[in-house]
Amino acid sequence: MLEIFILSFIQGVTEFLPVSSSSHLMLFSSYADFKNQSLTIDVSLHIGSFLAVITYFYKDIISFIV
Repeated sequence: MLEIFILSFIQGVTEFLPVSSSSHLMLFSSYADFKNQSLTIDVSLHIGSFLAVITYFYKDIISFIV
């Protein structure tokens, strides 16, 4: 469970850098020797980032649509 929190933090910090956040997750997981690294966890982290961005920019998105 601690691994997922650490990977979530790394995903949130590196999502908006011009380098792939997926590569940061893979590099850190191999460096820290995490056992739970899988495609499901990576996709879940990306979906979480997407939902956070949508929530943060909700008013801007609505005003853009309307």
